[in-house]
Amino acid sequence: MKTLFTTAITSIALLLTGCMQSKTQELQSIFPKGEVGAAENFTGKAWNTSLVDNDTVYNTLVGNVYFEPGARSNWHMHGAGQILIITDGVGYHQIKGAPKQTIKKGDVIKCPPNVMHWHGASPDRGLQQMYIVPNTEKGIVQWLHPVTDEEYNKH
Repeated sequence: MKTLFTTAITSIALLLTGCMQSKTQELQSIFPKGEVGAAENFTGKAWNTSLVDNDTVYNTLVGNVYFEPGARSNWHMHGAGQILIITDGVGYHQIKGAPKQTIKKGDVIKCPPNVMHWHGASPDRGLQQMYIVPNTEKGIVQWLHPVTDEEYNKH
């Protein structure tokens, strides 16, 4: 009986430990973490790595951003829009005037041209994303005001 009890307790402990680890697990990334983004454009810390620099041949920027849990961009706009490819984690995206959306690994988000939006990590899990800014001759990014805690926490 004592062995059965010990086995049951050990199994429960392993199960709970596994649950705890999955909530705090590190995100998987194939790119370097990069440089911390400018504090005036983000709440919390977000790291950026440029993957394709803007030039006159492709007129496109591609990069990777890691948002730590709770971090988010300011409201911003792109002259030709932006495409986000979520590669790990859980976060949020919101277009001004629309409800906040939960985003996760495998999601592809299209941010329309010249439309205010923001994106970032959930409070308890980081977010890993690739971004594509096409047609950079129309402008790259216009940074606006921070996303308030009320906006971020609104369901």
